[in-house]
Amino acid sequence: MASKTKSRSTSAAQPEGGAFTWATKWFVRMAWLTAAWAVCKGLDAVKVSVSGDVYSELCAETILAWVVRERAAAAAMPAYQRSPDQRTVGTCSTQRAYTNSHKPPSPPPPEPNDINYMIDYIVTNLTSTYGSSQIALNTNSSEWVLSNAGGAMGAMYIIHASVTEYLIVFGTPLGTEGHTGMHTADDYFNILVGEQWAFAPPSLEMERYPAGSVHHLPRGHVKQYKMHEGCYALEYARGWIPLMLPFGLADVFTSTLDVWSLYHTVRITAREMLRNFFIGKV
Repeated sequence: MASKTKSRSTSAAQPEGGAFTWATKWFVRMAWLTAAWAVCKGLDAVKVSVSGDVYSELCAETILAWVVRERAAAAAMPAYQRSPDQRTVGTCSTQRAYTNSHKPPSPPPPEPNDINYMIDYIVTNLTSTYGSSQIALNTNSSEWVLSNAGGAMGAMYIIHASVTEYLIVFGTPLGTEGHTGMHTADDYFNILVGEQWAFAPPSLEMERYPAGSVHHLPRGHVKQYKMHEGCYALEYARGWIPLMLPFGLADVFTSTLDVWSLYHTVRITAREMLRNFFIGKV
């Protein structure tokens, strides 16, 4: 009886399956990691072949928004302060005076930092450039959702979301600071209004990104960043997007418990990804 008990305890203390089973488990894990890496690379290749280089178009949209801002600033400037190319050359002809007097009043120019005007301008140009059969875009600019990620808080408007790309406007009138997170996609922060600062050791220098500049965060890199009061950016991510979602949603479960914002984030993201999937946009 004692020998049977001793043999049972000895067999229970030994690892089940031995070294071969342990090696097999690690081999399977490495195979899964390799497969995930291959899928990311494959999706990158498919994305470029299907949708083309969208980032160049988005850079153009950022430049256009910047031009709109500068023109608005020039329009709001008194005539005597404008440069010669900004001034309107008048005429004293009777016909021109009559025509001008009967023109309907023109709408006032937008403010230089009017982010709503910039967003409308960008979305309008994107929808005119890309047909609905190419890329599905969310044109409902009222769908702003609070976002907490990496300790930073702001609001976002999801313009486009698919498996390999997303385009959002993110910002806050109050200012915020946090961690960028480590992502499986390249992230391009096109500053529309305000200013963003960033820092990445071992460099001890502050990176400054004013309005009109682009802050590129390569995949796998991390930084501390700060957005000052009234800073808004057009954020474009390109890569394996689903793996970025845990970073964007983790604070809901560990800190804020904001299930309402979680619901809208998941609802809008899933809706836009499905819309693009059904037209063949990955």
